[in-house]
Amino acid sequence: MQRHPFKLPLTLWPLLASLVLLPGIAKADDDALLQAVHGFLYSEAQSLGEEIVIELHPPSARLPECVSPQPFMTREGELPLGRVSVGVRCGSDGRQVRYMQAEIGVLGEYPVLAATLNAGDTVRQEHLVQRQGNLAELPNNALLDSEQIIGQVATRTLRAGQPLQAHQFRSLPLVERNQRVVVEARGAGFRVSREGQALEPGGMGDRVRIRFDSREVVTGQVAGEGIVIVDF
Repeated sequence: MQRHPFKLPLTLWPLLASLVLLPGIAKADDDALLQAVHGFLYSEAQSLGEEIVIELHPPSARLPECVSPQPFMTREGELPLGRVSVGVRCGSDGRQVRYMQAEIGVLGEYPVLAATLNAGDTVRQEHLVQRQGNLAELPNNALLDSEQIIGQVATRTLRAGQPLQAHQFRSLPLVERNQRVVVEARGAGFRVSREGQALEPGGMGDRVRIRFDSREVVTGQVAGEGIVIVDF
């Protein structure tokens, strides 16, 4: 993994990021726009790592000045890593919208396995170690937080040192099919519980069907080992 782009001290990276503009030189009218986009992306990415570099591709067409720029990510929930598209609403009403491309690199830590993990094994804290690198160079959907992995079950054999992805794991079932579970019904100012039988397995947050002795069937969300929540 190449790390040489990240040798500058952290205090110099915001300055560098504000100066890296591709391609060509931006017009003076673009200054407020570029500064707004840079500040927005830096704010979005700073929680991911220690050092950040942002390369902005300013608009090539000669467009009117963007007054009161309001940047936003064009894909909701997208991590600000690698090549991203940024939208900018202009004017007090935000009706004028223009788009820019940016490249974002973040030097940060991510979890990898300390040793090979076999399919079906449950991940524990001691299985993971932290590695440092450019997060933008990791595979799509790479997991950056160890808490997302601990307690999960490997769906395949995984080698030590490789970046980890969400599709390589599944939740450990907290409710098994035909298991007797506690069903809690919650509402405004009340909570009642009764016992039922799970008709399907489920992990944390999964929705499963529960049958009561009365043969009534309800659907609830798994909230713990042998616990299902039904909201009213």
